[in-house]
Amino acid sequence: MTSSSYEDIFKKLVKSGYRGNMPEEIEKIRQNGDEYTDDYILYASGGGDPNRVVFKIKDCAGACGDEKKDCEVSCLFRAIVRDMEGNVIIQQNNCAGCGKCVEVCKDYSLIDKKEFIPLIELLKNRSVPVFAIVAPAFIGQFGAEVTPGKMRAAFKRLGFYGMVEVALFADMLTLKEALEFDRHVSGKDDFLLTSCCCPIWVSMVKRVYKDLIPHISSSVSPMVACGRGIKHLHPGAKVVFIGPCIAKKAEAKEPDIKDAVDAVLTFREVEQIFEAVGINPAELEEDVSEHSSRAGRIYARTGGVSQAVADTLNRIRPGREIKIQAKQADSVQECKSMLKEVLEGRIEANFLEGMGCPGGCVGGPKAIIDSEMGKKHVNQYGEKASSLTPVDNKYVMELLKQLGIEDIHEFLNSAKAAMFIRKF
Repeated sequence: MTSSSYEDIFKKLVKSGYRGNMPEEIEKIRQNGDEYTDDYILYASGGGDPNRVVFKIKDCAGACGDEKKDCEVSCLFRAIVRDMEGNVIIQQNNCAGCGKCVEVCKDYSLIDKKEFIPLIELLKNRSVPVFAIVAPAFIGQFGAEVTPGKMRAAFKRLGFYGMVEVALFADMLTLKEALEFDRHVSGKDDFLLTSCCCPIWVSMVKRVYKDLIPHISSSVSPMVACGRGIKHLHPGAKVVFIGPCIAKKAEAKEPDIKDAVDAVLTFREVEQIFEAVGINPAELEEDVSEHSSRAGRIYARTGGVSQAVADTLNRIRPGREIKIQAKQADSVQECKSMLKEVLEGRIEANFLEGMGCPGGCVGGPKAIIDSEMGKKHVNQYGEKASSLTPVDNKYVMELLKQLGIEDIHEFLNSAKAAMFIRKF
């Protein structure tokens, strides 16, 4: 079995799912497979423990031969150890499902479960509205000529009811974090850690740097805000998040926020789905556009959250004496170093942004294009926005009212803004 077999099996299951002959296809795959085929079929079709993301398929005895990229070294929370023969053991109590080990595994001994197959019948029958919500990093991932409108048309071809850009809800959380900064930072020694976007960053604070929890924003991630917002406006709907990140699969299963999103797909999985069913987004007609501001669109790259919150704070509190002095870290090692500096009192910034991947979300493990090209597309898309901040975005204000928030300051009201709040 080749290293690409897991992906090949997934594409075959997608294709047969839409054709309606999946049982026959599975039998054919088994006949041509090996001892690991049944496990690949199980996880490619969304089976296995529903609360887990990462699974061990086979022993490897350190076959990768690259100590710098070894799965044990890559694990942030010491969830991976090796037995006397060098084979991987996943300690589930420590595993955060971040997927770092999957990124470095060369022979598919460790894999992340794919969650699309159980959705196919819903998408085919259209008995329940299923929304695709796409991370801000999506722009440019499927080709420079693939506009947001063409992506929306492509998802509708798959059977989705519609597509929503998570950037629109990143706009809302930008407002919330600007107001939280205004309330929390009143002196030179005060600081705020953003909780937006990156589940690896949040897990590091929650699990390792617990003394900093009082300083982290109470905001949910844009993914969670978007999922909850859609379900509030469309009761009974299903929501599928699409992004460059394995860790989002684990975030969506966390007990306090698992109501928001029903499945998570990566950009590479979506690319495989399009290939399997013969959809080329570039060839489709333009569908309606989105209405996010520049603030929400630039969340996808390092420094985007900081810039968005700073611009918004300057807009709502132009005369504020203490301005945002931001510092960013992008990569696990940089995040660790920055948080250590904070604990030791060796940092002068008052707004700290952490991203687990180099370059931010555009550098995620399941991005299709390289991070520099992704950043370029994100910045260009941000410049095309008709408004700089969410305060100036009439669509954000209208949507907030539909969600029960009449005034932006109600983001500080725990009852009014409950769907946007997370307790750490």
